[in-house]
Amino acid sequence: MATLDTPIQTKTNQSWRSAIHVTRIGIFSVAFILLGVWILLGALPQIAPDAISTLTFTTDQSVALSITVVPYMTVVALLFILTGALGLVPLENLRRVRIALLMVGALLIIPSILIMAAAGQSTNATSMLASSLRLATPIVIGALAGIWCERSGVVNIAIEGMMLTGAAFGFVAYSLIVPYLQDTSLSLWFGVLIAVLAGGLMAALHAWLSITFKTDQIVSGTVINILALGLTSFMRREVLLATQGAGRATLQSIPIPGLSEIPVAGEIFFSGKPIFYLMFVLLIVTHVMLFYTRWGLRTRAVGENPHAADTLGINVLRTRWINVIIGGMIAGLAGAWLTIETTGSFDDNMTAGRGFIALAAMIFGKYLPFGAFGGSLLFGFSSALETRFQILGVSLPPQFLQMTPYIVTIVVLAGLVGRSRPPAADGEPYEKE
Repeated sequence: MATLDTPIQTKTNQSWRSAIHVTRIGIFSVAFILLGVWILLGALPQIAPDAISTLTFTTDQSVALSITVVPYMTVVALLFILTGALGLVPLENLRRVRIALLMVGALLIIPSILIMAAAGQSTNATSMLASSLRLATPIVIGALAGIWCERSGVVNIAIEGMMLTGAAFGFVAYSLIVPYLQDTSLSLWFGVLIAVLAGGLMAALHAWLSITFKTDQIVSGTVINILALGLTSFMRREVLLATQGAGRATLQSIPIPGLSEIPVAGEIFFSGKPIFYLMFVLLIVTHVMLFYTRWGLRTRAVGENPHAADTLGINVLRTRWINVIIGGMIAGLAGAWLTIETTGSFDDNMTAGRGFIALAAMIFGKYLPFGAFGGSLLFGFSSALETRFQILGVSLPPQFLQMTPYIVTIVVLAGLVGRSRPPAADGEPYEKE
């Protein structure tokens, strides 16, 4: 029974804002519905009803897949709308079905874009996949560099600066040494070595500031990125432009005998250049080192609970120092891919944000080597798609096509990552008690 001192409970109407629960599944469900409607009403009316996209898989076009665009895309659009509609149904027993359909829809987006872009034309799907994997190489290597640092508890947003420094120093070293060695191949490998050491030197600066002096690790990484931008620009102007240069020589492709002749897979995996192959070596080595060795156990312990690791006799500061330097050397190798393996030249800020995309791939992969590899392939495909759109003559401004990798980065981090938990002590300076 209520007394005079008891507040009277009044029934209020529930606000419509509190009744709506915005979830990640709901956001992507709406996006799928809008995408399906746009395909049906906006894209398909502009495509000829009998237009055929031909996807070839061999250089002689002996293996090809022809798809009538309008019927195929109509089915895909209806599937997108159905997927989005089911995603908005708040029934718990349909949760697995909704997630499964969303995953299928996400996988269909990639081939569907390529099929629509190639309407009435032919495009080589194998070369598209090979290009995606090749363009993903610096992102994979950069993500692995970040994993070595972050797993030991050091935030490293300076991957961009380390990659840029490795790219510049490696190419400058090659340009200066090739006239004396008179051996282009040996000079290129000397440049790769200098690139790796330059990345490690930048990482040592990051470790000195953030581990020894306990500077904020974000600030330290930002300083290195700015330093790298100015230093490499100065080197290009004062060294490269002041000399005749070394031409556009790059590391040569090394087809693996036998394997490179396998249809489709041979062109994608076994006809690459040295740093491309080193990417797979580093991927396996990083996974094995982190999860199957004593060093990896100590690294993960330092990243999760440095005080507990210290009580077990693990030197926390030394472990972090070594991991950060290893990560920097790996990032330097990613920089060498840009100049010594791919372009044969150096330009200001030629990394173009790849270091930050590598960070996004690392987070997308939940700080796991193979997870980061999968995330990097997504960004590599978006870069390859930009080039393929230009080849196919897609009527979009080139600026929008160049934005593709960065738009993918935003979408992935904003909606697809979910809960990606970093190491518990990541970013926290350690003080020995």
